[in-house]
Amino acid sequence: FKIESYWTYEVCHGKHIRQYHEEKETGQKINIQEYYLGNMMMKNPLSEPGFSRGALAVAVSGQIPTKNIEGQMTPYYPVELGNGTPCSLRQNRPRSSTLLYICHPEAKHEILSVAEVTTCEYEVVILTPLLCSHPKYRFRASPVNDIFCQSLPGSPLKPHNLEQLEKQQETLKMPFRRVKEEEMPSTKEEKFSSIHKPVAVGSHQLLTVGTTHISKLTDEQLIKEFLSGSYCFHGGVGWWKYEFCYGKYVHQYHEDKESGKTSVVVGTWNKEEHMEWSRKNAARTFYLREDGTQTVRMVSHFYGNGDVCDLTDKPRQVTVKLKCKESDSPHAVTIYMLEPHSCQYILGVESPVICKILDTADEYGLLSVPS
Repeated sequence: FKIESYWTYEVCHGKHIRQYHEEKETGQKINIQEYYLGNMMMKNPLSEPGFSRGALAVAVSGQIPTKNIEGQMTPYYPVELGNGTPCSLRQNRPRSSTLLYICHPEAKHEILSVAEVTTCEYEVVILTPLLCSHPKYRFRASPVNDIFCQSLPGSPLKPHNLEQLEKQQETLKMPFRRVKEEEMPSTKEEKFSSIHKPVAVGSHQLLTVGTTHISKLTDEQLIKEFLSGSYCFHGGVGWWKYEFCYGKYVHQYHEDKESGKTSVVVGTWNKEEHMEWSRKNAARTFYLREDGTQTVRMVSHFYGNGDVCDLTDKPRQVTVKLKCKESDSPHAVTIYMLEPHSCQYILGVESPVICKILDTADEYGLLSVPS
């Protein structure tokens, strides 16, 4: 299993790859949303039992494929799965995946990453110790060559510049003065941006999650710019990326060096349309605090009149769900996109910025700058 912020991935060797999300409303049955990213294909009677096409290619060619994983060319054992849930973006062709098994002696069969390499085709990297018994799949560390330096006759033992550098380092070890707080770098933000490496999960039809930084404006400036639609949130790390401008639009786009930028209008804002929508749908949902008072948990906004959908001949539309999400980084935003029905989307937007304005939501779920 691999648990992401919204989806859980399940890989059952020799059976299937499943992507699912469980929701349980109070007192109701568990609602499961699931997609199979691939099922084990029927065996080819000409091949040996248990061989996949990828493994058969390895056996025939004798070449073991390698992939650059975290900067290291790593040998892997491929297993291909097809016949997954039909993909509406590719004329209902079934989803398919390639499992890449990699030797890792300390691993406990973890899923390292799930990536969508092209629309509805996935690549899943799995670390396993079982492969390490085969010599050709063992992890090969890069050779490190020691360099021995010797001084020429009559020269000092150390170069002058090296001695100066060592003296500087000694002085730096002296008790340092307290740096004013505003002079210190934002270590939390640096740590967050360097460690968090989101991977593409699902397609735009399923889910893309990405966490990005937003500008270092003050909270009040940030809220004003966000609510005016002049500061837009960007997210997604798969094939499709998303741009959300509050009170303006939701766009979905893909950038390519060769063909440029492909952009789709998922929905545009019309206040009257949203207010009409909110009369039939819950624009606000609440938490019940322990003291009996209510606080807003999430607001939902309707953006209609997007680009016309080939499958339905109707304009695309999206419900944007704005949620509070506490984070180590005050300037983080997480965005995910679902498509429960053809060309009818749900865009989840979660950020600490939203925490500060949720309680200003009126009966239509419209937000304002806190007084």
